[in-house]
Order: sequence, then structure tokens, then C-alpha cells
Amino acid sequence: MTAKCSKDIEKDVCELKAMVKSQNKRIDELIKHIKDGCNPEDPQELESTLSNINPYIECLNPDILYHLNLDTVTTDFPKVFGDVRFVCLGGTESRMEKFANFIMKEIGLKMSQSVTLKNISAEGHRYALYKVGPVLCASHGIGGPSISIVLHELIKLVYHAKCQDPVFFRMGTSGGIGVEPGTVVITSEALDGQLRPVHEVVVQAQPQLRPTTLDQDLAKTLKSLSNPCGDGYDTITGKTLCTNDFYEGQSRLDGAFCDYTPEKKMAFLEKLSQNGIVNIEMESTTLASLTNQANIRAAVVCVTLLNRMEGDQIDAPPERLKGYDTRPQILIARYIRKVIYGDAPGEDSSYSCDCSGDQN
Repeated sequence: MTAKCSKDIEKDVCELKAMVKSQNKRIDELIKHIKDGCNPEDPQELESTLSNINPYIECLNPDILYHLNLDTVTTDFPKVFGDVRFVCLGGTESRMEKFANFIMKEIGLKMSQSVTLKNISAEGHRYALYKVGPVLCASHGIGGPSISIVLHELIKLVYHAKCQDPVFFRMGTSGGIGVEPGTVVITSEALDGQLRPVHEVVVQAQPQLRPTTLDQDLAKTLKSLSNPCGDGYDTITGKTLCTNDFYEGQSRLDGAFCDYTPEKKMAFLEKLSQNGIVNIEMESTTLASLTNQANIRAAVVCVTLLNRMEGDQIDAPPERLKGYDTRPQILIARYIRKVIYGDAPGEDSSYSCDCSGDQN
């Protein structure tokens, strides 16, 4: 054994001792929280807390979650995902990978240097999926159809895993209506492009209007965790307009096509503001309706990248936009810490675990 190898082993042993030594009362709380979530003593006795789930799922063996690259034969869902209590969604794979690493530190989880976070759904080539203890982090792409697909499969995932009262979050970006860029918006009500609090789904050529109900108590709790003075930016609650398009659907003047005048654009935005709408994005009605249908508590938390009253194009410097992007993540992390610990974990609370999402 070379001297260098000996030193490396000694270093690894020291790191391992430090990780073990750093465990404290908060880690016991985290472990208890995870055990409470999956009840490993008698997993067969658990029932899903979800409602209105497709009855034909029980006839599927396996049930293939195609876009997540998972199925119920090769993956033991209760064993792998049964401890999940929070499902966090964001648009891009990179955003959710960064959030997975961020939330790992925020809730006091620590991996050994030999372990890296694993994108569980990488082979599906559609979405990214990371598991960090009781937190599942997934990308959803852009727009209602894309988030609808992954939500169907995530809802089936927590159903098969018999997760107990999971909470879903969408974190992302949006355009503000009369609010400063960088403002964090907690959606109180999600409205479609016709300003209706519904999500329209066409089933067998027939339109169905499904309510976009979000958990108001959850929204209030999130708002209570904001700190404008300490954060340096505002966190507000308001209505969100959810459109099927980034350009014409949001009354922009910079798309490939535009058959309205700047005056009509401003009149439309003023109408939105008068109706209590404070931001525009493209996924909230889908998330709100699907989670409501399944009896899942959910929230939409988005940061505004610009004030649409002042322009259409996002021209803020990249570093500023990067800072904006973290703001919804910070608020959601505070909520997760509050649920797990009752408050923020101390600096010395760390927990060594395998967060790679190994399905075997």
C-alpha cells in the first residue's frame, strides 16, 4: 500500500468519523419523520391517502411509468419511494438537479464522496427525477401538456408507494403584472387563458372543466415563512394567469405573430391587474387541477423575471436571473425544514445516506 493510498484511506476514515459525530437530535427527528412516512414495520397495512385514482391501475402488472423509466415489477415502490413526503417540480433538469443538491444541505442530509445524486429517470430521456430522503425532485418541461404527463406518473408513483399525505410544489419563473422583478408569488388561485378558475381537459372529444383548487392553508404557511426585510425582496400571494402559449397567449408584442396593438396589449394587462392577477406562467392550472382531483395538497411558487407592464423581453443579466431562480427554492426549503424539524436545522445537523435513488 502506497503512502498516498494510506493517506487517502485515513482521510476517508476521518471524514466518516466526522459525519457520524455530527449526528444529533435533529437527525433522530429526520429518521423518525421518514419512518412515520413509510411505516416500515407493517408496509402491507398502509393504504394510499390519494383519492379518485383510476381503478384500472390495479389491473396493470406491471404498471409502466414510461416517461419516468419506472415500472412496478422492477422497482419496489413502497421500499424505494415510501418515505417521500414532498414532491417538488420545476421546468428544467438543471434546475431540479441544483435544487436536489440544495435541499440535501438544507435538510441536513450528507452523502459520502463516493456517492452522487442519481437521475432515476435518465434512461427515459424525457424528465429528470432525483430522490433526496423524503423529497422527490422532478423536472416538468414547458407548458400544460408536458407537466400533465409527468404529474400523472408522479401521482401514480406516490400511489403505488403508499406515500402518506404527500405535498406537491411547482417552483419556477413567471412574468409579473405590476410587481417588481424578483418578487416571489405564491398562487392563491390559478386561472386559465379565459380567466376561469378551471383546467380544460378534452376527453373523447368532449371538454371537461376541472377546478384549479390549491390548498389555502399551505399558501398561508408559505407566506408566513417569508422575511422581506431579511430576504431583501417581497413575497406576495395573488392570482396567477396560466396560458397555453408564451407569446400571443400572454399578449406579448415580440412573438413571430401579433395581430393586436400595443394599446390593446396594455388594456389587457390592466384588466388582469384589476382582477387581482399578479403573474403569468404556463403550468399552474394543470398542477392545481390534477393534485386537487387526487386529494393532494399543493402550492405554486414562482419568481417574476420582469414586470410585463414595462416590457416583454427578459433582459436582466444572467447572474441576476440566477439569483431570482433560487428564491422559490429557498421558500419551499423553509417549509420542508419546518415540517421535518419544526424550524431550521442547526449547522451541525448532517446525515450520511445514499441519496442515489438506487432502485434495487
